[in-house]
Amino acid sequence: MKVDIYSLNGKKTGAQADLPADIFEAPVNVDLMHQAYVRQLANARAGTHSTKTRSETRGGGRKPWKQKGTGRARQGSIRAAQWVGGGKIHTPKPRDYSLEMPKKMRRAALRSALSVKAASNEILVVDELKLAEAKTKNMAQALLTLVGQDSALILLGEKTEHEAALAKSTRNLPGTKTLDAMYLNVRDLLGFDKVILPVKALDVIASYLGQDK
Repeated sequence: MKVDIYSLNGKKTGAQADLPADIFEAPVNVDLMHQAYVRQLANARAGTHSTKTRSETRGGGRKPWKQKGTGRARQGSIRAAQWVGGGKIHTPKPRDYSLEMPKKMRRAALRSALSVKAASNEILVVDELKLAEAKTKNMAQALLTLVGQDSALILLGEKTEHEAALAKSTRNLPGTKTLDAMYLNVRDLLGFDKVILPVKALDVIASYLGQDK
């Protein structure tokens, strides 16, 4: 699959990039993408929620009133679940929500997501991520030219001074995110309308998502 290469100002450079077929034209496995997406959401959960059971609440050691003769329902403690301030039943406790998924399956899910984006013409290849002046205003204008009002995921190919400045110019823009190409994931791929892919980032992706990897 060959696509045109654009400059950051939205103009075609006249060159074309070859998107590897084993990555950008791979069989689409929706179930695998869903599994990878759910895994990522689960792994992001802190799992630190905690509430007290009846045994962990303070007080309530004395029986509030005698068992019989008062005309009221029998009670054994003011910290029972039906009392205000009492303990909770089947209460959540700290737990680990993380899910496992083999590396080959995770990478196959990434290939599926990239293939979906490529088939929908939602991948824009640019020559380099370099602004004349690293300002949010300049970056906003560049994105408006490239993707219009669509949200955009910008992949970074290498840690250079220009890419660091571009990432800084982007962080206050709504609907835009910069991400190191080595940390590409299904959630971000499917969460943005367009993917802006520099040529160097394409090389990084091909290095670990090739069919033999």
